[in-house]
Amino acid sequence: RSADIIDVMLLLAGLGILHFSIIGSVFDRKWTKYFCITIDYVLMSVALTVFPPDPSFSLPQIFMFRFDVLTYYYIILAIAAFSFSPGLVLWSGFAGTVGWLSAFMWVRSGVQNPLDWDDAVQSASDQEFLDVFLSQRFVGTGSHLQESLVYFVVAALIALVMFRARKTVQKQIEAERDKNAISHIFGQFVPETVADMMIRDHGVLDPVERDASVLFVDIVGFTKLTETKGPKTTVSILNEYFEQITEIVGKNNGVITQFQGDAVLAVFNVPIQNPTHARSAFDTACEIINLVSEKTFAGEKLSVRIGLNSGPVIAGNVGGHGRQTYTIHGDTVNVAARLESLNKEHNTTLLLSQVTATRLPDVELKDIGDVPVRGHSSSVRVYTVPSI
Repeated sequence: RSADIIDVMLLLAGLGILHFSIIGSVFDRKWTKYFCITIDYVLMSVALTVFPPDPSFSLPQIFMFRFDVLTYYYIILAIAAFSFSPGLVLWSGFAGTVGWLSAFMWVRSGVQNPLDWDDAVQSASDQEFLDVFLSQRFVGTGSHLQESLVYFVVAALIALVMFRARKTVQKQIEAERDKNAISHIFGQFVPETVADMMIRDHGVLDPVERDASVLFVDIVGFTKLTETKGPKTTVSILNEYFEQITEIVGKNNGVITQFQGDAVLAVFNVPIQNPTHARSAFDTACEIINLVSEKTFAGEKLSVRIGLNSGPVIAGNVGGHGRQTYTIHGDTVNVAARLESLNKEHNTTLLLSQVTATRLPDVELKDIGDVPVRGHSSSVRVYTVPSI
């Protein structure tokens, strides 16, 4: 009997491999998996009516249902569950129930004068009960009806659990998709890193004071450019320019906090911590200078001036009436902006404060000297890069 069942299971495994090979091919249809599951149950049920219970003995075919063959039906149900399809699992339960009962009723119909549980219960003694129960004509219809009911209930419960699980996963996927959409849309108005943090913290982003590097970059001659190119072309130029600047800043773990006309204010080490923020800011400045020297934006050649400073800053959300923006404040920011404007006086492209310069020991810098900075109580020693 075991060898016969193993042969059937091997045949079912072969059909399963065939079904797997069909998935995703031109022959794949929505009904294919239902058909294959049905064939599995048909073959299993036919085997119960054809194969002898034990080849070594001449036993009635009804004895097949006294063995634990229903276990193999549960294997097919478990395979159907791997589809994560409630409909397929429910169909598997229905097909298995029908197959099991059909096979039983077919074999039972061949038993002459079948004995059932009623005959056993009505026995006058224990011996008579055993005589009925162990008789070759005993079929136990009630037990097999109960087995069929339990089988279908198990399939229905698995289908229900799977349906709820799919709903839960679907809601999670939709929530994650909505979160990503909000982050992407929100990230067009504030730095995307900040947007992700605000969504994660439910809109609460506490102010933080931290040592950071600030980069301020401005386009040379932008006012004249707007007069000659007109608003539409100017916007196109800025969009192409800002897109590539944003990519460079993000690549170096920086965050753009403001677009001020044609100017860009970027900060390094807030809100993303970066222990080498001065180096990241300097690399960003050099990449921006190389970018504008090599490329055009909407067909226009641009030049920039950059100020770079390091020191303590306060970063956080500011605003009111339900509208907020993420920004940075402090003397470090003001000095970076002043250094950018001082490039014009010194005929330079990049000016760095001494605080930033001391954090770049391996970079060859040219000492400009102490220069007065508007709005600053004392002079600031500044440096530039001679090769730029």
